[in-house]
Amino acid sequence: MGLLIKVKGRSIEEIRYYLGFTAEYVIEGKIIGFPTDSVYGLGGDPQNIDVINKIFNIKFRDRTKGLLLLLSDIEEAKKVAEFNSMASKLAEHFWPGQLTLILNKKEPNIIPPELTAFKNTIGLRVPNNKIILEILNILKQEKNFGGLIGTSANYSGEPPSVSGDEVAKKFLSPIDLIIDGGKSLSKLPTTIVDCTSNTPEILRIGAITEEEILEVLNQEDLRADGA
Repeated sequence: MGLLIKVKGRSIEEIRYYLGFTAEYVIEGKIIGFPTDSVYGLGGDPQNIDVINKIFNIKFRDRTKGLLLLLSDIEEAKKVAEFNSMASKLAEHFWPGQLTLILNKKEPNIIPPELTAFKNTIGLRVPNNKIILEILNILKQEKNFGGLIGTSANYSGEPPSVSGDEVAKKFLSPIDLIIDGGKSLSKLPTTIVDCTSNTPEILRIGAITEEEILEVLNQEDLRADGA
């Protein structure tokens, strides 16, 4: 049975001990649930192959689909991915925030290939949530890499969880700890933009609109699938 720590309404200073404790769990190879600025996530050490396998198994996720990474800042993101000019523009404008970028991986890479389903691309985001950012910053200091697997806290194909209670009902037994920060401020998924070529492609529209992305990139030919 995992731990459920309720921190809603408390300042970062008040809960810093619990967040340090959570970061230690990650370093020890345990699985955590946590709030972000969109929906709740499941995560763990992205450099630990056992953790990667556990998360695929817990979610019943197709192993041909990679897992996303949450990073403390753009500097950490550049440790694992190649940023072209348009990716840098979008990251500088929207991070921290609800934008996921698909980028080419750096080679060699500090992340096991299983995390990205052996693809040469990787999905990254810097979340705008004080709780998870504090955990990521602790990991940056203690582990020299401020990164965390950041997949949505749901079984594959089901709606994402938007509260710590929802995560607990689904996953309290198979995961080790849940940080419950109350209900998500946004129930929308992140917007996903593929920046692996010279022409960016919107793969999913979420909290950030196509118009906002166009304004930053000064593009007129971006199109989202199904939009």
